[in-house]
Amino acid sequence: MRRIDHLVIAVRNLDQAADVYRKLGFQVGTRNRHPWGTENRLIQFESSFIELITVGAGAQVMPHQPRQFSFGAFIQNFLEKREGIAMMVLSSEDARADAALFREQGIGDFEPFWFSRKGVRPDGSEVQVAFTLAFAHAPLAPDLSFFVCQQHYPENFWNRQFQRHSNTATNIVEVTLAGDDPKRHQHFLTAFSGAVPHHRPDGGMAFRLDDGHIQIVPSLAQNRSHSSTRLTSLAVRVADLESAKRLIRREGLQFMDSNEYVVIAPNLLNGVELRLATPTKHL
Repeated sequence: MRRIDHLVIAVRNLDQAADVYRKLGFQVGTRNRHPWGTENRLIQFESSFIELITVGAGAQVMPHQPRQFSFGAFIQNFLEKREGIAMMVLSSEDARADAALFREQGIGDFEPFWFSRKGVRPDGSEVQVAFTLAFAHAPLAPDLSFFVCQQHYPENFWNRQFQRHSNTATNIVEVTLAGDDPKRHQHFLTAFSGAVPHHRPDGGMAFRLDDGHIQIVPSLAQNRSHSSTRLTSLAVRVADLESAKRLIRREGLQFMDSNEYVVIAPNLLNGVELRLATPTKHL
């Protein structure tokens, strides 16, 4: 069973976005740079993470090529239109095998993409991290990217010290897409996630993963020219919701409140709705 590996959130001002997440009680990592020039700052949880990303100065972004997905070109093009969740990423034990599987299932025909970069430990020392990505293609969601990620040095990437958040966050447990006709996405999301869909009363679907799920719901967009499928929100489990609420109130940030979750509105988070949920909340 796959799990949510990470979400890529494209922003135009990386440090400004990181500061808002820090005020919400997340520990935000230092700035990293990919070989092609995109730059990120990570928020790491137990088995997932949020990747805040932008295009850095002097980036040498390669264009897309036949069977070659350009990560940098995608982020660059996305930011020309808007900010928000640009990519949904699931885990992979063997990205090359997954690339072949996606090809067989008709949801992608891309060569696996390997890259490495330097990472920094909590003590400031450098380590090597490396990944292989297998991309999928969703024709009904042309403005989004979907891929799976295989970690080659997980012992250098995952670190308990990076996972200590003052809001008590522990993991990403839900990702939401919104689209005009959710049922049309069933084949792609089933093939990509490897999960059987559960149909929702509102016409949407949910796909159960390891410690989380993906859901697609009907779009509420009124302007049909702007109602293409989007990644709209994520939910993060917190161990102590009341503690998280107190922290956010101290920072003077607005949120919607209930006994089981809080909602941070998209206008505060570059177009992303964020929910902090209790461990017992069934999302």
